[in-house]
Amino acid sequence: MKFSEQWLRDWVNPSIDSQALVEQITMAGLEVDDVLPVAGDFSGVVVGRVVSVEPHPDADKLRVCQVEGSNGTVPVVCGAPNVREGMRAPFAEVGAQLPGDFKVKKAKLRGQPSEGMLCAASELGLSDDHDGLLELASDAPVGADLRRYLQLDDVTIDVDLTPNRSDCLSLRGLAREVGVLNRIPVDVDEPRTVPAAHSEVVDVRVEAASDCARYLGRVIRNVDLTAETPLWMTERLRRSGIRAIDPAVDVTNYVMLELGQPLHAFDRAEISGGIVVRLAQPEEKLVLLDGQEVTLTQDTLVIADHDKPIAIAGVMGGEHSGVNDNTRDLILEAAWFNPITISGKAREYGLHTDASHRFERGVDPKLTRQAMERATQLLMDIVGGEPGEIVEVKSDADLPDEPIVELREARVSAVLGMDIGRTEIEEILTRLGLHIDKLTRDGWKVHVPSFRPDIAIEEDLIEEIGRIYGYNNLPVTEPSGSLGLRPGNEARRPLSSVRSLLVNRGYQEAITYSFVDPDTQALLDPDHTGIELANPISSDMAVMRTSLWSGLLKTVAYNQNRQQNRVRLFETGLRFLKGDKGIDQVPMLAGAVTGPRDPESWVNGRQMVDFFDVKGDLEALFDLLGVSASFETGSHPALHPGQTAAIHRDGEFVGWLGALHPNVQKKLDLNGTVFVFELFLNSVLSGYVPHFKEFSKFPEVRRDLAIVLDDGVPYADVERIARERAGDQLNAVRVFDVFTGESIGEGRKSLAVSLVWQHPERTLNDEEVQDCFNDVIESLKAELGATLRS
Repeated sequence: MKFSEQWLRDWVNPSIDSQALVEQITMAGLEVDDVLPVAGDFSGVVVGRVVSVEPHPDADKLRVCQVEGSNGTVPVVCGAPNVREGMRAPFAEVGAQLPGDFKVKKAKLRGQPSEGMLCAASELGLSDDHDGLLELASDAPVGADLRRYLQLDDVTIDVDLTPNRSDCLSLRGLAREVGVLNRIPVDVDEPRTVPAAHSEVVDVRVEAASDCARYLGRVIRNVDLTAETPLWMTERLRRSGIRAIDPAVDVTNYVMLELGQPLHAFDRAEISGGIVVRLAQPEEKLVLLDGQEVTLTQDTLVIADHDKPIAIAGVMGGEHSGVNDNTRDLILEAAWFNPITISGKAREYGLHTDASHRFERGVDPKLTRQAMERATQLLMDIVGGEPGEIVEVKSDADLPDEPIVELREARVSAVLGMDIGRTEIEEILTRLGLHIDKLTRDGWKVHVPSFRPDIAIEEDLIEEIGRIYGYNNLPVTEPSGSLGLRPGNEARRPLSSVRSLLVNRGYQEAITYSFVDPDTQALLDPDHTGIELANPISSDMAVMRTSLWSGLLKTVAYNQNRQQNRVRLFETGLRFLKGDKGIDQVPMLAGAVTGPRDPESWVNGRQMVDFFDVKGDLEALFDLLGVSASFETGSHPALHPGQTAAIHRDGEFVGWLGALHPNVQKKLDLNGTVFVFELFLNSVLSGYVPHFKEFSKFPEVRRDLAIVLDDGVPYADVERIARERAGDQLNAVRVFDVFTGESIGEGRKSLAVSLVWQHPERTLNDEEVQDCFNDVIESLKAELGATLRS
């Protein structure tokens, strides 16, 4: 919101300078982005009157003028196309200093003397317009200092308003704020009622009352739009960043800046029948004022006549019904549109207008009639005309309510950190235009007026009190409070320990998108359907991942394409599945490994990583977490049938480990064998609580056995039986040899296993160790069909 400081001071004039005013506004929460002078730095420029204009004898595009200034009439050579006899324009007399450190001197142009310079707006730093001389009012006093006449010792203040402060998108709202901050009254000139001069009324029908709860229309006859907009109005518009166009548009823009209510003027001759406020019909088109033709969507609120749409409500009018120099009768419109209806509608059509900016944030619904009367008054002063009666269509049920908010004195003190006092609070609320509806024992019930839609709860009122009282006046206090330690689950390991272990084993942590390619995901996890995104970034990021492999394997391919043949990656994150009560978000740990086992060097071999390398990494992880897990032969559609293990903990499935299936690997453009794993984090992070156990001083007893059994029997079953049958004093079970060959038999293998016993309080004797050892052998024979190797 840009505004002229002088215009603001016409409403409210505190006894502070510009810098203090800017600082005051900023500290009140209305941040000032910029402060710029309204004109360039010049002096010696006066109001000049062109007495006569004659052609230059030696130049077709130049004219020799006689210009009256403060020192009489002097000759001036001018090339402006709009120079004419009798006009008044800025005249830089000899000795004047213009922007850019340019000093005006006597000169001869093509042999003709020139004692001064008639100026365009751009030459004075007023605007970028350099098409011709800046035309001044016909009654401008000749010889008067231009800076004083146009009041150019002024600045434009640009305030960056937050979306909730729509009340300050007007001079009236800003003046109200400044008046409150300085405890001075605001000079509010309420628009006077303009009586009707004829009986014609516009037929208004509102078919979408929930979107347009109040609509006012008025016919103004016999206007003269060839009249010029007064200089004072064009200057105020210019200093607010709005270009003057014609009197009708300038008046509606001026009232919008002054009061905050956007208006629009239609050419009555181009309106068929009356005004209809409705939603757009399918495939309706409209040519806007900027010449752009748009196809309207069915949720777009439009202003239409009885045949066609003539404007996008709250955004921009149509070209066909716009006013021009030939317009004789106007229909002036003022309305209140639901902010939700208008919100985002301008952006949908690639537009942004001052009207949509205000309607999106909320306009005071009580402003429409005031704005209509003010605009009518200004139009009659400038272009004449005969106004008719104001037609109003209103739906009280769809207008916003004015809430009553309860405010507690104790709550104000608690939030602001100090006692402000009841009298001070009441004064601040009253100055803000809020009404104390009822005093209570604990505080107040405050009636919030319609121009403050941002105040809805108690905290909003407290914020207003602190803002007006002054944030700098609030005490600086350090927060205090007692913080108790949360009870922790000692059996649950932190995720950081998982990351540290994997990094120490040569892995790099990856962070990939939760949005993945649906084709890749279907390849890796066909058993689950991904959740589709309503508005995906791209086609290869269209679903939520059901497995972390989708992103990890894409990262592996990315690295391989850049000559990185040894890749070890892991990732922790969520997978997303459709559940009975919405979306299930499951924490996962996944990894991908490919390439040589060790980094390349003269001492390391070039062996490639295999299944057991990755299995060893997971076993090290489980040891850290205190988890006893088993690896069992499994089947997964994305993994190699002969190199796939399902991971279980206490009979519960907790993840997968295996080599990527060759067909999957080929479709993903991966080089070499890739091993992957994925674990449910919540199932493995909780292990046991570590506790101290005293070392035994007594010797270990070891027994070795070699057994022959079927090749498909996993070692995990052998270890399980040994631990179940070897007694409580079993300390360790280790396999130290695996042998297959013709001497064993086809489909058979030999395992050499050592069992170690140790008692914490005494030396074990051979008999009790042998009994346990025999129980293990008999159980292996009975359950696994094992035989002792001879």
